Amino acid sequence: MSSIEINKDTYLMWYEQMLLMRKFEEKAGQLYGQQKIRGFCHLYIGQEAVLAGAMSVMKQEDSMITAYRDHAHALAKGVTPNSIMAELYGKATGCSKGKGGSMHMFSKEKHFYGGHGIVGGQVPLGAGIAFAEQYKGTEFVNMVYMGDGAVRQGALTETFNMAALWKLPVIFICENNGYAMGTSVARTTIQTDIYKLGLPYGIPSSAVDGMDPAAVHVAMDEAISRARAGEGPTFLEMRTYRYKGHSMSDPQKYRTKEELESYKAKDPIEITRQAIVEKKYADEAWFEEIDAKIKAIVDESVKFAEESPWPEASELYTDVYVQQDYPYIRD
Repeated sequence: MSSIEINKDTYLMWYEQMLLMRKFEEKAGQLYGQQKIRGFCHLYIGQEAVLAGAMSVMKQEDSMITAYRDHAHALAKGVTPNSIMAELYGKATGCSKGKGGSMHMFSKEKHFYGGHGIVGGQVPLGAGIAFAEQYKGTEFVNMVYMGDGAVRQGALTETFNMAALWKLPVIFICENNGYAMGTSVARTTIQTDIYKLGLPYGIPSSAVDGMDPAAVHVAMDEAISRARAGEGPTFLEMRTYRYKGHSMSDPQKYRTKEELESYKAKDPIEITRQAIVEKKYADEAWFEEIDAKIKAIVDESVKFAEESPWPEASELYTDVYVQQDYPYIRD
């Protein structure tokens, strides 16, 4: 039973949030094709419900850390589309000053701690953030997002043990989209029910329909409530799907068109739209208004990124050490 009610406002918020994620990512894909965005680019299209369902139960001060498919996570935590798009462009006005690019978004102000390129590297860091909250005596919780490939890293088991032992206020969330890069889960692990990996550590663990924001909301609400009450971590396997490749360079030869289409029939944005219509929460005029609003936001982010300056060469020597006058940096 969810302690935070799912109502009309919740559904309308989910739809608007997911539509922003979708349209922003679609634009990012277009710009990558135009070589406006360089390097790696991992899109989140199809997985939006995993974040929308979490944001309806998280507090603003709760923190989040994730892997390199991170644009939508930054959006969900309130990092502005302008600064995210500028970061994708590598501009000085980006949320990481143009130094992080697609894979290393960051915002201390919004309690969003990356964006990490090392597979599974963010897992122990997330537990460390949770330890800091526990140490300071706050009620805030850290959400650690990871892909299904990251659960086969040794850092995960070490972190599970420590988080369970110390009852850290952390939620481990595996976004299981079926493929670690281009390799299916079934080819890389004997335990395809990924959530069961948390059970030997006494961590409450379960599988969740990651295509349904309502299911995510309920599971995250219970997990966060436990963490705030000092009862320790939870491990949730969000069963979701990405409609695009692992990255923009992925030919996607490892899956069939039929499989892809079967998941598109479960599109979280369309499911939420249908629910809003059926419940008579909004009419067609509202959807048109939101569509126009989101388009304007995304268009403005592109304009902002295009017009923003490149970082100065001197920026190579900043943000390396906390100590501003560290003596071993020379320009």
